Amino acid sequence: MSEAKGGRGAQLKHTGLRPGWTTGACATAAATAAYTALLSGDFPDPVTITLPKGQTPAFALAVEELGDGRATAGVVKDAGDDPDVTHGALVRVSVRALPPGSGVVFRAGPGVGTVTLPGLPLDVGEPAVNPVPRQMIRDHIAEVAAAHGGSGDVEVTVGVDHGEEIARSTWNPRLGILGGLSVLGTTGVVVPYSCSAWIDSIRRGVDVARAAGHTHVAGCTGSTSEKTVVAEYGLPEIALLDMGDFAGAVLKYVRRHPVDRLTICGGFAKLSKLAAGHLDLHSGRSQVDKAYLAELARRGGADEALAADIAVANTGLAALQLCQAHGVPLGDLVAVAARDEALSVLRGAPVAVDVICVDRAGTVVGRSSVR
Repeated sequence: MSEAKGGRGAQLKHTGLRPGWTTGACATAAATAAYTALLSGDFPDPVTITLPKGQTPAFALAVEELGDGRATAGVVKDAGDDPDVTHGALVRVSVRALPPGSGVVFRAGPGVGTVTLPGLPLDVGEPAVNPVPRQMIRDHIAEVAAAHGGSGDVEVTVGVDHGEEIARSTWNPRLGILGGLSVLGTTGVVVPYSCSAWIDSIRRGVDVARAAGHTHVAGCTGSTSEKTVVAEYGLPEIALLDMGDFAGAVLKYVRRHPVDRLTICGGFAKLSKLAAGHLDLHSGRSQVDKAYLAELARRGGADEALAADIAVANTGLAALQLCQAHGVPLGDLVAVAARDEALSVLRGAPVAVDVICVDRAGTVVGRSSVR
């Protein structure tokens, strides 16, 4: 019997957990159905969409309303086996036509929050529909317009039933996202995390890579960082470890089962937690330490006024942006500190380490040398 293929896909298969769909995918499906009904008079049910990695899931509609120049469709979110607070929530999207040239305009409906503080990938005052879901919705609106003779100029209002109540158990209020949930997702797929199953899958990923003769592997926090290391180093899928939040699991297993080189790549905020000594990067178990970032910035040349602003920044991204505006290489400082923390966990194992920090778009914002 041949060995199973390694990499991210094999890790998910090995956990035995059922993946689900993000709020962004659900909103895209609902928007697609609503705009189709607005132009044709009929709701497609189920409605099929295309996700960023090419999957084509179909979603059943729970809500269909058409009239007064507006169409509304609703999809119940299925998060699979992930303990997601939004599992079972009804994502409701209304679409109405706008004058030609308006483009796609997003509004926050009931249960979707509004951004009130800087430091997020959306401007203050915008509905909390993240960039990738926005692009997914725009792409599908354009496809529907081409198929049914529409202009594609629409207002898209995204809501989540009981979203304001659900959001109280998230970090949204602390981040200044008020009035409800964020519409999230970079791949459209919810990857379920059972800690024990996922850590076991990381170990399997290391074993498979080593057995195949790969001496350079990469631990990535998600699909965006995975794309970055592939672009940087041309690593094959079998050498990619879906580390997620479990940096400690990767480092401790590689300490016992060494490879020549380990690249750690992830979002700046997550890797700032590793730099500060956290091995579990989940938002429920560790937080970005802005005081620590302020101290790193001082080491990089920040004056006391800038350090004080960093210490009270809304998010890690906001701290990074402050430093970028003042020419302080906070991204590099975090990458170096994260590399050094990784080396301390490796305890002298013969593994060279480098760290790459990226932003949400996958742009490299910090890196360390190999050591």
